[in-house]
Amino acid sequence: MIPRSIAIPKTWKTFNFASFFSAFLYPALGLAMLITMIVLGLTLSGLTLRWYYLPLGIGIVLFSIFICNAGIGPLHRIMQHRAGELRAPGQVITMLNLMIAMQGTVRDWVNYHSQHHRFSDKPGDPHNPFESKRWAWVGWILWRDTKDMARPMAMWLKQHPIIVWMDGFYNSISLVLHLVIPAAIYLIVWAAGGSLVLTAICHACFVIGRAIQFHATTYGINVLGHLKTPVWADHLIGLLTGGEAFHDHHHDQPVSALHRPRKGLWNRIVDYNGTMLLIYEKLGWVKNLKIAPQFA
Repeated sequence: MIPRSIAIPKTWKTFNFASFFSAFLYPALGLAMLITMIVLGLTLSGLTLRWYYLPLGIGIVLFSIFICNAGIGPLHRIMQHRAGELRAPGQVITMLNLMIAMQGTVRDWVNYHSQHHRFSDKPGDPHNPFESKRWAWVGWILWRDTKDMARPMAMWLKQHPIIVWMDGFYNSISLVLHLVIPAAIYLIVWAAGGSLVLTAICHACFVIGRAIQFHATTYGINVLGHLKTPVWADHLIGLLTGGEAFHDHHHDQPVSALHRPRKGLWNRIVDYNGTMLLIYEKLGWVKNLKIAPQFA
């Protein structure tokens, strides 16, 4: 089998503009907006930057990272590997968070990840870091094989009408989340006489947080997760990915709602996607959680 990084031609015909926008252009716009607001605040006498903008901005970045992981965690562990059954409220929240995270449709996500497990680190793996670290990081999402995009939704997902419906309207709902709602917030702030500079800074920080999480996932899991890395790096990327980057055990026992042991405060912090699923279980939003023996 020819490696995917070689088999897929690098042409405009196979270039995926939606992936380019989510991976590079949208983060660049967020960073440009943040820099612009800071420059305006420092140079224009009518605008004032407050000291608390800094901790507020950092908090929003961290919140954005958490929200994105709150979509990817249930997608990966429940929708993909069926480590439990996600019920209606959890499905809606997960789908909305996935759209905020700009992960693409669940149909394509699951199909690509299924191929990854079938051909892991071998030719046929959509993002094999041993072919090319750059390809495993972003190349595979920028250049797509049309056959990959034409694959139907996995049969087990079709049993969930909410997921099927929201996935079918992925672009429309995403447009509302990323354009209509922010525009409405700006309008409300302007009408109420609030600070548009502060609003723009908050918006930019949310976009930047999403970008950090996006690349922590694609690089931290697809590349570093398949290589030998120091423990501190595993825990740092784990915090940025909600525990998804703890990858050494995953291909041996993929059906696990937890990626770290159940006991231990730090384990529940660094694997907060798993902790969230335990909370969902208490709320009745997920049932029949399966946990690998070493983590039970």
